[in-house]
Amino acid sequence: MPLWEDRADAWHDVAPGVRRRILAHEPGLMMVLYDLQPGTKFAAHAHPHLQAGVVLEGGGTFTIGGVATPLRKGSAYVVPGGVAHELLTAAQGPTVILDVFTPRREEFLSEALEPDRP
Repeated sequence: MPLWEDRADAWHDVAPGVRRRILAHEPGLMMVLYDLQPGTKFAAHAHPHLQAGVVLEGGGTFTIGGVATPLRKGSAYVVPGGVAHELLTAAQGPTVILDVFTPRREEFLSEALEPDRP
């Protein structure tokens, strides 16, 4: 059973105010932890992967397919593959989000570390 531990070198700055850590992955699934600074806009984008997530801290406004929805700690969501989405985090405090993608995001693999325990 592969196991990944939290390490400083596992975090990558991917946009202004946005860093992420690939938590775990296998061909059909990828878990990604995002740490976003207050008032950060994660620009609109789309990808073919199904994305589901939960807000662990903070919140903001998540726009999926043109529909803006407020998010707060505990909010969970699903973004169908191919649908444009963007996030504007709240102005106070950091926002931490756990996202799960299926299948895994191959373009993120360059950020993924080898498991600490195979």
